[in-house]
Amino acid sequence: MANVTVIGAQWGDEGKGKIVDWLAARAGAVVRFQGGHNAGHTLVVGNTTYKLSLLPSGIVTGTLSLIGNGVVLDPWALMGEIERLESQGVSITPENFGIADNCPLILPVHTQLDVMREAAAGKGKIGTTGRGIGPAYEDKVGRRAIRVCDLAHLDELEPQLDRLCAHHDALRAGFGEAPVDRAALLDELKGIAPFVLQYAQPVWRRLNEAKKAGTRILFEGAQGVLLDVDHGTYPFVTSSNTVSGTVASGSGLGPGSAGFVLGIVKAYTTRVGSGPFPTELEDEVGQRLGERGHEFGTVTSRKRRCGWFDAVLVRQTCAISGVTGIALTKIDVLDGFETIKICTGYKLDGEVIDYLPSNAQDQARIEPVYEEMDGWDGTTVGARSWADLPAQAIKYIRRIEELIECPVASVSTSPERDDTILVRDPFAD
Repeated sequence: MANVTVIGAQWGDEGKGKIVDWLAARAGAVVRFQGGHNAGHTLVVGNTTYKLSLLPSGIVTGTLSLIGNGVVLDPWALMGEIERLESQGVSITPENFGIADNCPLILPVHTQLDVMREAAAGKGKIGTTGRGIGPAYEDKVGRRAIRVCDLAHLDELEPQLDRLCAHHDALRAGFGEAPVDRAALLDELKGIAPFVLQYAQPVWRRLNEAKKAGTRILFEGAQGVLLDVDHGTYPFVTSSNTVSGTVASGSGLGPGSAGFVLGIVKAYTTRVGSGPFPTELEDEVGQRLGERGHEFGTVTSRKRRCGWFDAVLVRQTCAISGVTGIALTKIDVLDGFETIKICTGYKLDGEVIDYLPSNAQDQARIEPVYEEMDGWDGTTVGARSWADLPAQAIKYIRRIEELIECPVASVSTSPERDDTILVRDPFAD
């Protein structure tokens, strides 16, 4: 059976939640393999809207949902999310949900450090969500992390707490803050441990068993490739690798398991937080895109910056992540525009280039080179076949395919699950 990996091919917020939900009904397992609860996926099923941050989107359909070791887990945020979903009628049990026992925890000290750093950064703010994601990944790499499996051995945690607190106490002193309250931290861990441990398991083993059984596995990425710590607009990035290659290290399944890589791409471009944005529109057109697209972050409620479609960036992210096909979302937001622009290149110091340079100063100085197309008068809302689309909308989609050098696998025409034009079935490959 074919596996599918879903990743964001822009700066996140591309509509991954709907696509994963749409695919999850045909998968045997859905896996989160990186990121934390800074991710925000919104699912609209009938008259009900579900907002997820940590839980894989497959949980709404009852599909086996797993959090891999590449995720950093805030156990208190997880408890709140599970309680909220259960109040909406979603059943979450150890039978349909599991957490990798080697998954690092996000602790209150991480959240506190994240907030302190951003507050002190002034104009140098990265634009983090302040949820402790970065500091938790730092402790993982620094071998100071407390992991899910450690919750079963809290009486033996003192050596790890020594390493953790020695690091954080020095940082906190620099911000004029008191040392970590070790006793309070340990009490909080003891309080949350029974809740988390009921779901803890060797996820790598369960996935390998599923693979041997021929189960279809759907890997759900968070954020987008342009926020990748290596390949994104550094330093304005997240703290994990968001590319499809992370599937292997973040889940415990081999590198050949990614299968069909589906890149989710918005029909225009948005970004939350600081950092370069070549096609950003700070005028009435950008305002119109934001209002029509309801561009506010699922997790933070922050207003998203909006701009025209950037084919240079998407071509680059598709190449870096080995995207097999894209799912184009929010085409309906462009309904009624007389003229639509697509960025086809950049000007840097008078030279036209066809890629995003790595240097942050160069990224801030580039100017977009646009190609203009006529818009369309008809509506794309709710379209479920090519015949339902205005001819000019089809022309726009085909031009995007040419410019990004990657085929369209599906087109989403509203938040509703079934309002999707399927061009190529990822699970059929």
